[in-house]
Amino acid sequence: MQPGKILVSHHEDAYLIKLVGDVRVTLCTSLNNYIEAIFKDGHVSEVVTDMMDTDAVDSTTLGLLAKMALYCEEHYGIKPTVFCNDESIYQILTVMGLDEIFNIIQGPHEDDDGYEELSSIESGVEEIREQVLEAHRLLSLLNDRNQKEFVDLIHSLEQDC
Repeated sequence: MQPGKILVSHHEDAYLIKLVGDVRVTLCTSLNNYIEAIFKDGHVSEVVTDMMDTDAVDSTTLGLLAKMALYCEEHYGIKPTVFCNDESIYQILTVMGLDEIFNIIQGPHEDDDGYEELSSIESGVEEIREQVLEAHRLLSLLNDRNQKEFVDLIHSLEQDC
């Protein structure tokens, strides 16, 4: 399994995020900062996440993607799209309830050029803990299964913060 990286591209008012390899909490600050940059743009027409080259993804990353999707729906009136061809990742997306807030397409995304890699940002333990907590709180809002799955983690992180 290749180490994770996040590639991004921005064309006019469309944002593209490509998750490559094993994408884990170590990249959460970089991803969160990019998502925050999307939020600052007042003219967003499309947000696409390409998971065609994703080997694995953790729940923190999924929670940050949920944050992005919920914001896009509320502020821009759009439902972001995820391209995914791996059946196990597709199942994770649907079990976590992300199919309710994303259009999930099980096929390739054609626009595969113009990406730049997000640089990995060193973060303090507190910052990472806050991002993990936020991500899991959002996931727990999506369905009862997530709420049951993450209640102990959320409780533990809240005590630590």
